[in-house]
Amino acid sequence: MAQLVPQVFDAKHILEEVGEGRSIRTYASRQIVFAQGEPADSVFFLQRGRIKVSLLSPRGKEAVLAILGSDEYFGEGCLAGQAVRMMTATSIAVCSVVRIEKTAMIRLLHDRPAFAEGFIAHLLSRNIRIEEDLTDQLFNSCEKRLARVLLLLANFGKESLPEPVIAKISQQTLADMVGTTRSRVSFFMNKFRRLGLIDYDGGLQGLHVHSSLLNVVLHD
Repeated sequence: MAQLVPQVFDAKHILEEVGEGRSIRTYASRQIVFAQGEPADSVFFLQRGRIKVSLLSPRGKEAVLAILGSDEYFGEGCLAGQAVRMMTATSIAVCSVVRIEKTAMIRLLHDRPAFAEGFIAHLLSRNIRIEEDLTDQLFNSCEKRLARVLLLLANFGKESLPEPVIAKISQQTLADMVGTTRSRVSFFMNKFRRLGLIDYDGGLQGLHVHSSLLNVVLHD
């Protein structure tokens, strides 16, 4: 399993040097960082917490594209000429977020080659993750897809140590990520719990993911 995002080159320290064009904000749970259709004029760096990235169809159906964790960038589409936000970013836990204006980010990438290399590595890793997600959706059962999502949320496969507890995420959000119904997610969550692969209380308060859940993903 590929890691979600590599550790970028001293990103926090370098971002502190930006000065003009940089701001930090704390978001409570369920606050919108930016909404689909808003002007795309900045890049964001998640210092702490979790962010849900979602897309709303013309008919009002929401698709959850990613759950981001600490030390991840989002909103970088503005650097490629994106005029408006194509997605919505919402906090699902208390978050500390750095906002870097587009011009300041471009200047930083130009002036700090090491930072630029780390940022490019982030984008490449994100692209690999998207390819893996597509493969998962095309070829794996919803049970395997759910197991993989839980392992990714718990940081299995990343250089950092797995998180012992995942912040509260609703079963509906998991269903949107997996591409199935909430009832199916509930069924498999209860199955994983009975098998001792996870520990949770049904509302996903203090969800513990055990490494043995990998067997569901690897099993043919």
